[in-house]
Amino acid sequence: AKIKIGDTLWAGAIELHLKSSDWFKHKHQNQNSYDRIILHVVYENDLIEDIPQAVATLELKNVIQNHIIQNYTKLYQQLDAIPCKNLIHQVNALTKEAWLSRLLVERWQIKTENWLHLLKQTKGDWSVLLYWLLAQNFGFKINQIPFLQLAQSLPLNIIAKHRTDLFQLEALLFGQAGLLKENFKEEYPFRLQKEYQYLATKYRLKPLTIPLWKFMRLRPQNFPTIRIAQFAALIHVSVHLFSQIIEDKEVKSLSTLLNCSASEYWDHHYRFDEYHDKPSEKNLGKESIENIIINTVAPLRYLYQLHCATTPQYDKAILLLENIKAERNAITRHYDKLNWQAQNAAQSQAQIQLYQYYCSLKKCLECSIGHSIIRLGP
Repeated sequence: AKIKIGDTLWAGAIELHLKSSDWFKHKHQNQNSYDRIILHVVYENDLIEDIPQAVATLELKNVIQNHIIQNYTKLYQQLDAIPCKNLIHQVNALTKEAWLSRLLVERWQIKTENWLHLLKQTKGDWSVLLYWLLAQNFGFKINQIPFLQLAQSLPLNIIAKHRTDLFQLEALLFGQAGLLKENFKEEYPFRLQKEYQYLATKYRLKPLTIPLWKFMRLRPQNFPTIRIAQFAALIHVSVHLFSQIIEDKEVKSLSTLLNCSASEYWDHHYRFDEYHDKPSEKNLGKESIENIIINTVAPLRYLYQLHCATTPQYDKAILLLENIKAERNAITRHYDKLNWQAQNAAQSQAQIQLYQYYCSLKKCLECSIGHSIIRLGP
């Protein structure tokens, strides 16, 4: 830091302690690196003698009001999931809304930081990045990693060559996923297996290993087999998907664009060779489509605007989420109980960020709401 003491401008490091005696407790007097300290900031200056390095000391004990210490202590000692649950009602709505807006952008910044590394792997190809991210999203929470690995192992240019043939798309995706290695009894998976063997030889493909995929503790409609079939269907009906997704489309248009159903075989199946008498069409579903818009489309628009637009318009990405109903999950229910219900997906995403990065870690001093509460008078 740079500080001015009297008429002298100092540049160097500042050391922080609760008590000035901690300087000796930590044996800084014997460490040469502490010769460059320009200021010692403490809550309580309990030393009579000076520090050997002759560093100026700033005591904050008489500067910080007692009620601020007391308020912070109450928050820090709170055992509830939301430390400020008993005081949040005293924070005005404007402060809370402004903080949520900031948290949404913060959430996107964290999410897209990893996407930039993926973009480098694609050599700057945004269409390939979208292909990878959509695949990852189709895995939802449980199968995100194998879905991403599947997309990365199966180049988009190969997929594009077979986009108009749904059967070949399924053969490529299921085969590359390592799910066509069984001795099948039914004709359809047997035909997929033969088709994949031909295509794998043609393109020199090597499939993933089966143990990557998780079926346990999943509803049948969320099995990776169903999600892969739906992903194949989306690719089959999509033309210039990146340009359409990145355009200024409303939620309704995007929902139509992302709407897809698994092929006819899956009307009676959740896994290969396991026939079910009662048919059910395996649509992606409104909730899953909204999940893709929330977790892939909107943040990707934000990232694209950030890096490619001459005049970034982040509000259009935010508007997408403001036009989707709020998510309801274990985290948002914590805030529902505090009479602070998210009004849309933008706010529910922000609440998730708030809980994961502030409330659960008790970072009240870094939170606008916690900061407001800490400053409340007696």
